[in-house]
Amino acid sequence: MFGCIVSGRLVQTDAQQVGPTQFVFNLADVERIHHVIVFLTGVTPFPDGMGGGVYYCYPTPEGPTSQLLGFIGNNKPSAIFKLAKVSYYERLQNPFALNAGMALDQVGAQIGISIEPLDQLAQQTPASHTTPSNLNSYVEYTQKMLENFFNFASSFAITQGQMTPNPSESFVPLSVVQKWYENYQRKMTNDPNFWKR
Repeated sequence: MFGCIVSGRLVQTDAQQVGPTQFVFNLADVERIHHVIVFLTGVTPFPDGMGGGVYYCYPTPEGPTSQLLGFIGNNKPSAIFKLAKVSYYERLQNPFALNAGMALDQVGAQIGISIEPLDQLAQQTPASHTTPSNLNSYVEYTQKMLENFFNFASSFAITQGQMTPNPSESFVPLSVVQKWYENYQRKMTNDPNFWKR
């Protein structure tokens, strides 16, 4: 039902059910996690009036703690969240029933999804600095722009047999454009702000 992507990593669809309405994704190498995407896979929708509260659960010296990141639902099937450490007052008691085999010190951290009524989810306030990122619209725009450029350039593709000699014209192999497109997509996936450097 759920998927999770940590920026720069493969998709995870291995959520473990830890309660009747609670699921967790285990995350390793916590220090290198900055953004996470949580989404519905489209296989099973939420029941009417229900959604999924998204929590970031991580170890602290005082014990496991959580912070509310936001929520997803049938009308909002995905969200990108920026993860940040929160103040002591914004921490929640861990809402997920972790058993000894899933202690956070063994798995690193977790993204938890708790199925709850949408009206309750809409009233909850995510921890500061963890609200859904606006990178989604920027990344989507950039990907659409790249696809448009690639489709435009490839529409002029001709074979070597179709070429007529023209000393004033330069030709770029379509494979070079495709390689640039794939490299740019990879960079956007790993770090949407890479172009600012």
